[in-house]
Amino acid sequence: MDGHGCAPAGRPPVSVSVLLADDQEMIRTGLRMILNAQPDIEVIGEAADGAEAVALARQLRPDVCLFDIRMPGLDGIEATRQLAGPDVAEPQAVVVITTFDLDEYVHGALKAGARGFLLKDAGPELLVQAIKAAANGDALIAPSVTARLLATFAQRDGTAPAQPVAPLTDREEQVLVSVARGRTNAEIATELFISLSTVKTHLGSLMNKLGARNRVEIAMWAHETGRIGA
Repeated sequence: MDGHGCAPAGRPPVSVSVLLADDQEMIRTGLRMILNAQPDIEVIGEAADGAEAVALARQLRPDVCLFDIRMPGLDGIEATRQLAGPDVAEPQAVVVITTFDLDEYVHGALKAGARGFLLKDAGPELLVQAIKAAANGDALIAPSVTARLLATFAQRDGTAPAQPVAPLTDREEQVLVSVARGRTNAEIATELFISLSTVKTHLGSLMNKLGARNRVEIAMWAHETGRIGA
């Protein structure tokens, strides 16, 4: 973007707006620099705590909220729940970011409705991928920790997983496992030799049958039902 709000020639216009929330100014500055360096991403707001983040998210309606888990007052989990929880009529896309890959807060945030999570040392490329995935209704969970994290908490959760409203087809089972392993739609299409639109159709069917709102909940269900090992 130039100073007049117009996209320079040859570059696409800004299409993904992002709200950052982290109590450390240096972290926010670093994230903002990485994201604003992308031709199709723009940081439109910043917050230093969860309460401010929720207020700004409701005011600005960004395409994606990028929240730290540990913030003073209202933490990232509760902020996520207020914006993307089961009782929210129009849930917003939230990606959580944390320092520790086995932090229990991460699981809490996913349960609260977050579309994915990243580690703070994930690197610029993965950060940008996660933001764009969330904006497109997809989700990106750090591949290096997906199976271990979700499997660990699936074993700790004492509640029985919900049963699908209809049996899953063989292909849906394959897509389910691929999602749980952190594969993107494009990777699933390549692995299963099907089109991208077919992958999306199967994902839609899985969400309907499992009562899941996004692919994160599909992945969690796969781990809770033992379809993916630790």
